[in-house]
This record gives sequence, structure tokens and C-alpha cells, in this order.
Amino acid sequence: MEFFHSVNIDWLGKKWYFLAFSLIFSVAGVISMSWHWVHIGSPVPLGVDFSGGTQVTVEFPQEPNLTRIRQAVDTAGLTKASISTVGGGPNQVLISLPEEINENALDVGRAEIESALRQRYSSNFIVRSVQVVGPTVGRQLERQAALATLYSMLGMLVYLWFRFQLIYGVAAVVACFHDTLITVGAFSLASSFGFSGLELSLTVIAAILTLIGYSMNDTIVVFDRIRENLRITRREPLPDLVNRSINQTLSRTVLTSGLTFLTVLSLFVFGGQVLRGFSFALVVGILIGTYSSIAVASPMLVAYQEWRAKKGKSTALPSARRARG
Repeated sequence: MEFFHSVNIDWLGKKWYFLAFSLIFSVAGVISMSWHWVHIGSPVPLGVDFSGGTQVTVEFPQEPNLTRIRQAVDTAGLTKASISTVGGGPNQVLISLPEEINENALDVGRAEIESALRQRYSSNFIVRSVQVVGPTVGRQLERQAALATLYSMLGMLVYLWFRFQLIYGVAAVVACFHDTLITVGAFSLASSFGFSGLELSLTVIAAILTLIGYSMNDTIVVFDRIRENLRITRREPLPDLVNRSINQTLSRTVLTSGLTFLTVLSLFVFGGQVLRGFSFALVVGILIGTYSSIAVASPMLVAYQEWRAKKGKSTALPSARRARG
């Protein structure tokens, strides 16, 4: 299925606009993450998976009064607790306690929350789930999440190096790093503007790894078409050939990215508070990942070849091999 026929958009002619867009959002994200680092000790607000703490999901028979629940836990001395509704049920509430100095005290968090609710709000509730993570485990998970992201990018770089050429791999990995930076920066910026529930957790890391693979796949589709067109014609200027390749894959990009975006947008809107961070990362990541395959990876490929030409070291990009009959 093709939505667009005979498309002739000069994508590379707009590369400076793309560069300005990427710089604005990247720099804004870095500034926001730096501000958070100074004030809370991490570039983005961390969920209980990384910071350590206790999360208790409770369900009431009727719609809960969040103001009264807040007063109940504050009166019990749990002033640092965060309270929010949950998408798992119409009357469910998520109560989170931050990391405690004494790791053994984390097990007490559940008892303190239940006691506060029974004594000062209502005894008619059910504990649906409890998550307790110590600060030591949280730091280990944080390090492993960073390594998982790094290893995935390195693995893709090596794969593209062997499948295409090193510059293809570098361009694709730079695009993925660009996507990750803007996505994490979006979490930091959203937190700065007061949006709740957007914390870095293991599910968010899973979403980031997913968008890295999605962005890489989108980039490889464009690169494959570039290689195929190089086999057909080598006398065409590389910028024109790359523009044509992007335009030829535009219908596929809009179809796959559009349907995926609608799915994750529905998850973000209707998924509830528990899935808010995960779905937000996918919403931002799908948009930025699709954008970077056109506006970051491909222009970088052309810029590298033009730089080599100026140095007198121009090397033809590899083209696709002819199929054997």
C-alpha cells in the first residue's frame, strides 16, 4: 500500500532546519537534566525501581478521596509519600514512599501505609500489590539499565558495520543516541513543568530499548533503499539519490509509524498512571525515531561523503548486490 506517489521532497535541503530542531530539544533536555542533577541528584526523577522505596496499591469499594488520604498519611508522619490514582481499577490508589536511610526500614513502609489508612481514613480497603526495593538493589538496576542501553547501541554499530559500512553504523547509532537523549530529556522537561508520574523505571528503560530498535529498523529501511538505488545509478549526485530513497520509503514510514503511534498514544491516554511513563517514552520515541531516520542519519551519511570529497578521499558507498538468478 502506498499513500504517496511521485513524491519529490527535498529533505536534505531542509537539513539546517532539522539541525536547529534537534539542537533546541537536545540542549533544552540537557539543561533540564543538569538542573535536576543539582537539585535531586539524578538527571530525571527516578522511580522506586532505581531510587529504592515502597509502593503500595490499595483498592477501595467506593471512589477514594485523595485529599483525605493525603491528610491521613501526612498526619501519620509520611509527609514524603506520593499519592496517585491507578488505571488498574476505578477505585485504586498508588501510594509511594521514597528511599529510607535504613534499608531494613523499607519493609516497614507497607505497615505504616496500611496503619495510616485504617486509623485516619477507612479500614475498608484491599491491598492489591506491594513493591519494595532497597537502595542497593536500585543502584544495581540503574547501572545494569545504562549498560543494557550502551551494549544495544554497540551491538547495532557492529552489525551495521558488517552489513553496510562503518559510516552507516555510525550514522544509525548517532541517530539512536539522539533519540534517547531527547526522550530522556522529555521526561526531565515534563517533570520540570509539573507533570506527575513520569519517572525513570525499569518499564521506561524497556520502552527506550524498544524505541532504539524501532529507530534502527526505520533507518536500515532507508539505508537499504539507498544501497539499492546506488546499484541502479551511480552517476546521480548522492544528495539527490538520498532524497529519492527517503521519498520512496515515505509511504512505508507513514504507514508503520502512524499505526504504531496511534497504538502507543491510546496506551498513554487510557493506560492509567502505572503505564504513564512507559507509554510516554514510546510516544516521544516513535515520533523522534521516525524523524531521526530521515533528518539525522541520512544527512549525516551525505555530510560524511562530502567531507571526504573535499579531502580528496572520496570513497563510493557500497551498493546492494545483484540477486542471483
